[in-house]
Amino acid sequence: MRYWLMKSEPSDVSIDDLASFPNQTVAWYGIRNYQARNFMRDQMRVDDGVLFYHSSCKEPGIAGFARVSCLAYPDATQFDPAHRYFDPKATSETPRWFNVDVQLVRKTRLISLAELRSRPELSDLRILQRGNRLSITPLDARDYQFIVNELAQQGTT
Repeated sequence: MRYWLMKSEPSDVSIDDLASFPNQTVAWYGIRNYQARNFMRDQMRVDDGVLFYHSSCKEPGIAGFARVSCLAYPDATQFDPAHRYFDPKATSETPRWFNVDVQLVRKTRLISLAELRSRPELSDLRILQRGNRLSITPLDARDYQFIVNELAQQGTT
């Protein structure tokens, strides 16, 4: 099993949106970075753990936990000329971009970027490294478990 941090802008798909979707599942569409695409296409497996991260918002941070629920398949938006993620070089025979489906496990209190930065145990998280802008990053099992078992439990009753 692998673990991932996956960023979503809440104005596009928030953790509350995910909770309201059929089967609490969403296709992780619109990835247009080759490294992030390769993570989805080549490394993600069903049941991999996901930290659902709100980005490009007033208070970025981890908003919930999810799991990969479907292996990678071609992102349909690359074929639609009217869509903002259209790619004229992509064809159905040779797709360039892929999605995985992500399913909600549970929401959590917001674990802010500032809180993540304040924890020396998490100093190796890629999201905390200078210049890291990838929307999908792998996580060490140790970091994932610390966030789930320690940080997510704080402030809850």
